[in-house]
Amino acid sequence: MQQSNIRLHYQEYHLNKNGNENLKHEIFIMMKWIMMECPEGVVHEDSFKEIYSKFFPHGNATLYAHYVFKAFDVNCNGAISFRDLLITLSTLLRGSVYERLRWTFKLYDINGDGCISRGELSEIVIAVHELMGRRAHQVEEDRKAREQIDRVFRKLDLNQDGVITIEEFMESCLKDEVITRSLQMFDCVL
Repeated sequence: MQQSNIRLHYQEYHLNKNGNENLKHEIFIMMKWIMMECPEGVVHEDSFKEIYSKFFPHGNATLYAHYVFKAFDVNCNGAISFRDLLITLSTLLRGSVYERLRWTFKLYDINGDGCISRGELSEIVIAVHELMGRRAHQVEEDRKAREQIDRVFRKLDLNQDGVITIEEFMESCLKDEVITRSLQMFDCVL
C-alpha cells in the first residue's frame, strides 16, 4: 500500500462527528507507526513477530505473536492493514468488556471452530510461558502450566463437555472480578 492510500484510509477513519482531537491524534500515531515499521502500509506475520519480540526480549514471542497476528488479521488475508489495526485496537482499548472478551475468545479459539478445546487452551498457555521467558526450569514449568490449564479449563467449561463455548467463556469471565477489572484497565488512549 502506498502512502497516498494510507492518507485515503486516514481520511476515511477521520469521520469523527464529535471533532475529537484525541482520536485524530491516535489515528495519526498509528498511521505513522505503520509507515515506519512497514512502509508498504500493511504488516505481514514475519514483521509482526519481529515487532512483537521487541516488547518481550527475554522470551520467545514467536508462537504467541502468531496467535495474536491471526486475531488482528480481521480479513484473514495474511496481512494486518491499517483498517485491521484500527478496528482491533479500538476494540481492545475502547470496546466494552463484552467486545474485549469476544476478541480474547477469538484469540484462544485457534482453529476458529467456535469453541476452545483443552488443546487450544494449552497451546496459548504454553505460548504465554515462552513469551515470558519461563523455560529455565522446564519440568517444573511444564507441571505448573498443566495445572494452570486444568484449573482454567474446569472453571470455564461450565457444562463439563470438554469444550468452552463463547457463552461459557463470557459467563465465566464476567463473573470473575479479577478478569473484568483487568479488562477495564485497558481503558486508555495511545
